Amino acid sequence: MKKSIVLLVLCTAVLCARADEGMWLLPDLKTQNEVAMMELGLQIPIEEIYNPTGIALKDAVVHFGRGCTGEVISAEGLVLTNHHCGYGAIQQLSSVEHDYLTDGFWAMSRDEELPCKGLTITFIDRILEVTDYVNQQLATDEDPAGTNYLSPQYLEKVALRFAATENIEVTPATQVELKPFYGGNRYYLFVKSVYSDIRIVGAPPSSIGKFGADTDNWMWPRHTGDFSLFRIYADKEGRPAEYAPENVPLQVKKHLTISLAGIQEGDFTFVMGFPGRNWRYMISDEVEERMQTTNFMRHHVREVRQQALMEEMLKSDAVRIHYASKYASSANYWKNAIGMNEGLVRLNVLDTKRAQQEQLLRRGEELNDTSYREAFETIQSVVSQRRDALYHQQALSEALITGLDYMRIPSVTGLRNALQDKNKSRIRTEKEKLQKAAEAYFASVPFPEVERKVAVSMLDTYKQYIPASQRISIFRLIDEEFAGDSDAFVAAGFQQSIFGSPENFEQFIKKPTLKALDNDLMIRFKNSINDGAYQLALEVQGSNAYDAAHKTWVKGMMDMRQEAGIPIYPDANSTLRLTYGQVLSYEPADGVTYEHYTTLKGVMEKEDPDNWEFVVPEKLKTLYLEKDFGPYAMENGEMPVNFIVNTDNTGGNSGSPVFNAKGQLVGTGFDRNYEGLTGDIAFRPASQRAACVDIRYTLFIIDKFAGASHIIRELTIE
Repeated sequence: MKKSIVLLVLCTAVLCARADEGMWLLPDLKTQNEVAMMELGLQIPIEEIYNPTGIALKDAVVHFGRGCTGEVISAEGLVLTNHHCGYGAIQQLSSVEHDYLTDGFWAMSRDEELPCKGLTITFIDRILEVTDYVNQQLATDEDPAGTNYLSPQYLEKVALRFAATENIEVTPATQVELKPFYGGNRYYLFVKSVYSDIRIVGAPPSSIGKFGADTDNWMWPRHTGDFSLFRIYADKEGRPAEYAPENVPLQVKKHLTISLAGIQEGDFTFVMGFPGRNWRYMISDEVEERMQTTNFMRHHVREVRQQALMEEMLKSDAVRIHYASKYASSANYWKNAIGMNEGLVRLNVLDTKRAQQEQLLRRGEELNDTSYREAFETIQSVVSQRRDALYHQQALSEALITGLDYMRIPSVTGLRNALQDKNKSRIRTEKEKLQKAAEAYFASVPFPEVERKVAVSMLDTYKQYIPASQRISIFRLIDEEFAGDSDAFVAAGFQQSIFGSPENFEQFIKKPTLKALDNDLMIRFKNSINDGAYQLALEVQGSNAYDAAHKTWVKGMMDMRQEAGIPIYPDANSTLRLTYGQVLSYEPADGVTYEHYTTLKGVMEKEDPDNWEFVVPEKLKTLYLEKDFGPYAMENGEMPVNFIVNTDNTGGNSGSPVFNAKGQLVGTGFDRNYEGLTGDIAFRPASQRAACVDIRYTLFIIDKFAGASHIIRELTIE
């Protein structure tokens, strides 16, 4: 009877685990998910998806860069991901003369594949549960504050100890990462191979890869060819290596098979990827805090910055190319924050959370266990105490840290110390270091006039939300010396600071002085930001009580669900996960139904040659008019573009492979729908969908639009 009551309450709270909810750990699939996946339609054994002692689909799924997913689609290291995941690399390689963002890029031979500086692709070689080992280490190590169980620095030490014990070789290319799950109730170790010679192979023009841009972002229906192609290179022995002309394409141990059969309503699908963060175990107070701090500031501060940037980007191709990636990244979670807050209100998620937490508190009373009540009250208290500091922290971060590129000035601490010591040899050394850093800095901010415009808007926006008595110290200087005029302060900084221009810096470095450093406006501004950020971090962090309470609370939720026979899964933390569900249409509002797929016809219907977001390339229009779709069309002759699935996903799943019941690649995940943006906090099966590029559209663009048929011949297609 108790189990039935628990199950009923959890389901009425709309948090009952369904087949399409959950970001599942691969080692748990066999025991937790195999039966449900088979019932939904999976046609292959779990061992073909994840096999701890053999090769499986998992071995073709890679962590792309630091925040996306990719999949290996050829035996020679060809990797498919999203266009927006490769956007930064495409932007870095672009110039006014070679505008790959606008025109696209296609390497017609291996020699034309371009190296992407700083880009990495990571394979997960092994996943090991090491909970018992970590708990043993925690029991023997000195930890007076009792916080090591979540400390990245401590867990890194434990990972290296475990690797040494198990004879796992650790190198710059072979890494181990130990992460806590369920608030520190379980631990997994990931053994990874990191490749750093990554070269771009192909990317469609932005008119295809970003079709719809900000207007369509997070929306359905979509008509976006959001994909790009890269290749992994290694040394001649197949080992990870830094870029070298003599490196060769990696001969991978597993690549995916592509299906041209397409998808139908109700088809079973599963997705593997690296979802970044979600917060399914929040209490209602934390949800309110998220809405009023992080989401509020992302909405209102980024909106101002993006407007200022877009005005300048539309005036100059050079400015557009330089800021394209920064703008896209900012705009992405600006709209996410707006949609999440709207959805949390519309779907009464706070009531859902209150019902869930009341159930756990009642369970504690029935068991005569006060730990749940104590944990809940501790979390409430911490959230209440840190709320104002978190609000200020988010304003500072959005406006003056991430918002101001020109504030990433080099550190002058080394030179300052050398000047104070009057050590001539050390002064020479520090001058050389600072000169090198300054060269990189000035190269990173080539448009000071744009930086000035953005800075003024950000300073005024910060002032709008933070009272004068609470603002960081630089505002006292602005008030006293510039009569509160942000524009005058910024202008003076660019005119006078050693980092205001290369000429200013060259004049300073010839004869550096402490007085010049102490009076420098940009340096004082940066120091003020750093001091404010540090103080706010201390206030937000508070005591360690929250982490301990959260661990207890999550353990209670785990126990309650397991008692009710409901499988459990941890919050996302950028580790490899699997989600599954079906291709499904949905009804966002009364009388409105969104189909499960879109076609090239919709691209043509959205075309607006006067709006850069909806420009359609002439060649694509010609292919459409002539119905020249090759083998990639649907049975009815239409050209598919995107489709939706009800699998659980979040940021980091971008680029994730979408598999059919046979384990074949049918698409690439690239977005969520607006109605499903609450999913980071509470999953709603009826309304949450993941938008995917149909693999047939990807192949059509590569083959018929780009004429890169040599890439098609490299693939395994059924």
